[in-house]
Amino acid sequence: MITTNSLRGRIALMTGHCAGMVDLVALPVWVGTLMSAYRFDPQQAGLLATLFLVGAVVSSLVLAPFFQRLHGRTVATMGFSCAAVGFAAAATTTDFDMLALLHLGSGLAAGAALSVTHGTIARSPNPHRLFAWVGIALGFFAIAFLGVAPSLVAIRGGPVLFQVFAGVMAVGALAALLAFPVPDLPDSARAKGAPAAPLPVAIWWGVLGIAGMGLVQSMTFSFLERVGSDRGFGMEAVMGVLIALGVVNLFPAALAAVLEKRWPARKVLVVGPAVQALLVVVMMNSPVFAPYAVAAAVFAAVMIFTHTFAFGVLARLDPSGRALAATPAMLMFGAAIGPILGGTLVKGWGYGSIGVAALVIDGLAVSAFACVHRARRAPRAVGAVHGPSASDLP
Repeated sequence: MITTNSLRGRIALMTGHCAGMVDLVALPVWVGTLMSAYRFDPQQAGLLATLFLVGAVVSSLVLAPFFQRLHGRTVATMGFSCAAVGFAAAATTTDFDMLALLHLGSGLAAGAALSVTHGTIARSPNPHRLFAWVGIALGFFAIAFLGVAPSLVAIRGGPVLFQVFAGVMAVGALAALLAFPVPDLPDSARAKGAPAAPLPVAIWWGVLGIAGMGLVQSMTFSFLERVGSDRGFGMEAVMGVLIALGVVNLFPAALAAVLEKRWPARKVLVVGPAVQALLVVVMMNSPVFAPYAVAAAVFAAVMIFTHTFAFGVLARLDPSGRALAATPAMLMFGAAIGPILGGTLVKGWGYGSIGVAALVIDGLAVSAFACVHRARRAPRAVGAVHGPSASDLP
């Protein structure tokens, strides 16, 4: 039996995380390619990416409550396989309606696979540490993707991007088939009572905070490449920033693992969205390259670092794994709105409007994360059923 403590199991989870979270890495190239190669306007390009994310949200919301009844290897293998087929088909058409349907279908499939991947991570002995490991893997994947995909698109045209996506999903399916682990049950509390009990209120505040950061992440990230190009920074310079972003993304998850016991999670969750909003304002308003480049290079790292802490907190509050099986929904509910919202804002009021929206949304995320800590006032009896109360969290 392959468990999350085995090397094979962890590699399968890392691969599944990279495949399922491809949007976190690919959105600038994705939306940029749809605009430059397919000649869609910002709103149309944003809508296609949004449909993929909507599909992931829907499947995650449907499957998460039943996570403990699902056979993870089967769901992950079938999900990534169907997503691979969907993206391979997308590479054969330029019709907007067909692309929309294929984006939605691929999102549904990938979201199902990612749900069981994250739910399995949440049921490991140390969810914070394992989520940090899969985050490190995502950083290496980002370097490879951002170093290769833009050049391939420039040389061979837009369809190659969907061929790359299909390949990524196929690798995820193969890894799941060969080595997807079973969830761990380290104590009886995880096997009894918790699956049937309602989730703590603090969980829902955490969900809102993560969704808010996911919305800002995708809204901004979708147009990171476009704003640099439209400001005249040059394609080579912008591609260099994307590669630097990939390199920087190697470190936040590892740093989150090292600082797990040293930095209070409640402070990280409050500061993270504030830093994210500041970086968006700089990127979307800077008329010169250097501030844009620095802010863009560390932008995704803030989300990865903060989300690793949030994942650990929510895993402690809900040891059953049900809440974190809905991680794709948490991230992608906001992320699904992001590309179309960003495209609408850019089309109507220019890139600077994304910065204003980020300040508002991240302000709400800060408030939501603060409420996770305030939930410590909940009765201790609730913590006895559902796991630690917020007052037990670092």
